[in-house]
Amino acid sequence: MLSAKHVLYVIWDYILVTFGTVVYCMGWTSFLIPNGIASGGGTGLCTIIYFATGIPVSYSFFVLNALLLIAGFLILGKGFGFKTIYVILLSTVLFKILPEYDCLVAHFDERLVVAVVGGIVESVGIGIVLLRGGSSGGTDIAAMVINKYWPVSPGKVYLYSDLVIIASVLLIPGKTVEDMIYGYATMVTFSFMIDAILLGRKSSVQILVFSNMYDEVADFIINNMDRGVTAIYARGWYSQKDSKVLLIVAYKTQLHQIVSAIKRIDPKAFVSVSTATSVYGEGFEEIKTGIKISQKPETEND
Repeated sequence: MLSAKHVLYVIWDYILVTFGTVVYCMGWTSFLIPNGIASGGGTGLCTIIYFATGIPVSYSFFVLNALLLIAGFLILGKGFGFKTIYVILLSTVLFKILPEYDCLVAHFDERLVVAVVGGIVESVGIGIVLLRGGSSGGTDIAAMVINKYWPVSPGKVYLYSDLVIIASVLLIPGKTVEDMIYGYATMVTFSFMIDAILLGRKSSVQILVFSNMYDEVADFIINNMDRGVTAIYARGWYSQKDSKVLLIVAYKTQLHQIVSAIKRIDPKAFVSVSTATSVYGEGFEEIKTGIKISQKPETEND
């Protein structure tokens, strides 16, 4: 049975996710779309479809993400979490409602200012969503699907897809290279800001967990978070009791979910978190030395 404290925590979690989604959508409906600017990602693709055909962004956004979710379920064989589905559905509604209010549209004399401010606003919104364990879908799902079959990092998928999506604005009659440049300005601004908010998409953290329920915590992290756990034998000097300290290395975007799970299992757990600037190995970055290692076995004649 869920405690009242946990219920309130979940409600607060979804309030923040909802707020972040509203801010993200306003970045598009108040700044970018009314000023004819299309940036990257799934929303950028839907915006270009709107410029070319007049089909509202809300319709194409829902259809695109529904198809990606179905493909993700079939190919990856796992769910993406209810928060991602919630953000997609809420964004669909907001992309339908917000454009109806002209008072929400921002007007600037310089489109470059619009591009930069729009990128900042949408990055703040999606940053809040990501920090609370959610996602806006789109290229996030596509990156996971592609990464399963080809050794292409998600970062490269985001970069290449954004470059192609923004450049495709040139296929629309009346659009010029200037429109493409504004789209790239938004993309750069968004990328810089989201990295600042999340301390890097690949930023990692090292978590030390001190808990009498270390068995339950370790089992949950391994079985539900797809992260490794190392148990370190330790002795509390004050109590003189032997115990185990759990060492967990994870991406910063997973920190909120991991800490929440630990507190649910053991409200008295002591958790120490520190930033890990470089993490190499399975599940993280590969070690790049710049030296090619030959796989061909050496022989006496070599």
